[in-house]
Amino acid sequence: MDTWIQYLLIILALIIISLIVAKLMKKDFHLEANKLINYLGGKENIMNAECNMSRFKVILKDISIVDKDAIEKLGAKGIVEIDNQLKIIFGKDAKQLKKYIDEII
Repeated sequence: MDTWIQYLLIILALIIISLIVAKLMKKDFHLEANKLINYLGGKENIMNAECNMSRFKVILKDISIVDKDAIEKLGAKGIVEIDNQLKIIFGKDAKQLKKYIDEII
């Protein structure tokens, strides 16, 4: 009977550890969206934002104040600049970021 209780405690500990690790690995998209807005020059610099699959497209008033290095550190897999717009490849996170950015701007 003691062995059974030990196994039960080990399984319970593993479940708790798994839940903690899963929570730590989950991205906080509100925080990510706020950082992205700041790196794009603030919400007053953003004229329009769209999401197409894995790409986040944003039209800006002044593209020169964008911190592209910080955006890449945030998780962007690539950034394409065309005139006053940026196409940022975020992969599966693009839609979530767009959703939270719409709430902020």
